[in-house]
Amino acid sequence: MNLTNISFSKYIFIFISILIDYVGLFISLKLSIGIYYYFTNHMDFIQSLSSNENHWIIILTIFMFINEKIYSIRYDFWADTKKVLKSTFLTLIIVFTLFTLTKISNNEFKTIILIYFFIASFFIPFIKRVSKKLLFSKDYFKINVKVVAKEMYQEILKKEFEDNWYLGLKVHDKNYDMVLISSKDFDIEKLELLIKKYTKKTKDIFVIPYINHLDFSQATIVDYSNVRLSAIHIENRLLNYKNLFIKYFSEKLLVLILLPFVLLVHILILILIKIDSKGSIIFKQKRFGKNAKPFSCYKYRTMYEDNQNILNKYLEDRPDEIEYYNTYHKYKNDPRITPIGNFLRKTSLDEIPQFFNVLRGDMNLIGPRPYMLNEKDKIGKNDEAVILEVKPGITGLWQVSGRNELTFSQRLELDKWYIQNWSLWLDFVIFVKTIKVVFSKVGAG
Repeated sequence: MNLTNISFSKYIFIFISILIDYVGLFISLKLSIGIYYYFTNHMDFIQSLSSNENHWIIILTIFMFINEKIYSIRYDFWADTKKVLKSTFLTLIIVFTLFTLTKISNNEFKTIILIYFFIASFFIPFIKRVSKKLLFSKDYFKINVKVVAKEMYQEILKKEFEDNWYLGLKVHDKNYDMVLISSKDFDIEKLELLIKKYTKKTKDIFVIPYINHLDFSQATIVDYSNVRLSAIHIENRLLNYKNLFIKYFSEKLLVLILLPFVLLVHILILILIKIDSKGSIIFKQKRFGKNAKPFSCYKYRTMYEDNQNILNKYLEDRPDEIEYYNTYHKYKNDPRITPIGNFLRKTSLDEIPQFFNVLRGDMNLIGPRPYMLNEKDKIGKNDEAVILEVKPGITGLWQVSGRNELTFSQRLELDKWYIQNWSLWLDFVIFVKTIKVVFSKVGAG
């Protein structure tokens, strides 16, 4: 495929994407009319809405998508969904502002528009995921990207493009329409030469900053125009009082919504533990809370009562398990765990009693993992100053990032990244991914 064909396929993909979104928004509008009619039986009003005069709302939504560069840049699913939600919300604001300015006071029409935007916010991400799965099943609509990076980072990026099909990117060293440069381990002169070199070959150049532990999409950039310099405002976002208030309010609301369901699950698990083995239902252990203050962290008991003797006998002939524990802080095959306990751990349902910790104020729903007291030296003073300054969470970035394969140092990096780059959207993504992790484990085996 030559460069001309690559560019042509890109524009065909943009056209198809806009068409699919238009159809999705059209269906959303018709569904909202149908839902309103079903509950109100306002037939005459519904018939008046069936004309094409309301398509300007769909067109306005598409223009907001274009403004968010949804079609010109390949985002992953969650970034794409965030931009769709932002676009639909801003369109809603514009539409209701126009209602106010033009003195349109038809409450029926306003209700239908609210239903429309609610449906579109869920339906558009869904059809985008389905359509991209179909379109990117063939290489024709994929963008060839040249990755310029040191060997380690090159392998990481290549694997991401292979695994994350939603991006629609394919690594290609010759016929490429986009260049991605990872600046890590390149000196300034080398980086400037690379940018100049590839600027002559393509208009789309993306540079991954040298400081790659910060999410710059959340950062505030200050422009000092007189000296032609820009400064990036960096902060540990979860130590900001405004962010803490937003997180506190949103989590408390979510916990109250989830509480009836959690109580039902708690009763079921309580019965299963009692049937499975003798002993208490709840296991509590001292963990570090906010400002490194210890608190009693609750979990369901997942081990046999006489677990230490069972472990000692198991480790006598298995030195490899001791080495594995020193690296990952767990055993590959822990003999102390009961059958029900094994299920609870795999699904992370053993964490449910920590809802009581959240209600008491010891923990957040989402946050860094609660570290054990004997892990303080391994955390280190520099990381301790960040991680142990905030409340731990029932779930977090570690739990949804393949926790079973991560080393202790990798866990620390994830927890620091979460604190430094926190956002309400990030918490939402972690929450949804946690649900996926739980249900995928339930169906496993």
